[in-house]
Amino acid sequence: MKLMYALWGTAIDATLRAPELREALRAAGATRLQVNVDDADVAAAKLRITTFDTPVCAVASVWTEGGPARFSGLLAGIAERSAGWEVEERTPLVPPPTADGQRCPALAQIGFLRIPPDLTAGEWLRRWQGLHTSVAIQTQATFGYVQNRVLRAVHGSDRVDALVEELFPMAAMTDLHAFYGSGGDDAELRRRLTLLIESVTRFGAHESLDALPTSRYVYELAS
Repeated sequence: MKLMYALWGTAIDATLRAPELREALRAAGATRLQVNVDDADVAAAKLRITTFDTPVCAVASVWTEGGPARFSGLLAGIAERSAGWEVEERTPLVPPPTADGQRCPALAQIGFLRIPPDLTAGEWLRRWQGLHTSVAIQTQATFGYVQNRVLRAVHGSDRVDALVEELFPMAAMTDLHAFYGSGGDDAELRRRLTLLIESVTRFGAHESLDALPTSRYVYELAS
């Protein structure tokens, strides 16, 4: 089971990456922890979109064979506000491995998606995973792409239908050509941007979207 939590709070970066939290999660039955934080390393990122009433500060992902209640309590205890979901993970582009607890050398962009009212869940999923995935890969400079479809909320009442993580070169924080992989060619940039916008509009990701730039850390907790 994979659980994902949106977290709000000041100085949450240090708390999320502290060994005390990892030990508590391990003791509760977690086998793996991924921490995505909006920190100083990504402060220059230009793409920031917020649908929540205040921007998310971090996302914690927990893998476990147990139930979510103990993890929801632990993570709620370190945040000013939190929300969590059980998700189904799909990985069109596997992120490169990094050493345990080391920062992945990337801009890890987290997107929170919501199904628009004019689409059924099935049609939305077909347009997103069935049609959009290849467009996203072909029009952006991503080298890691993880899709997480929400199965149910496990903590809080915030509605989210999917969380997406895309890894970009660090230069993509401020350079559109680096973000879209257009090699400095303005015409190619416009072509890729047009295709991407058309595709995200088809499944409603141009609205009710949160986009959070983060640094990515992964910890293996299994003994």
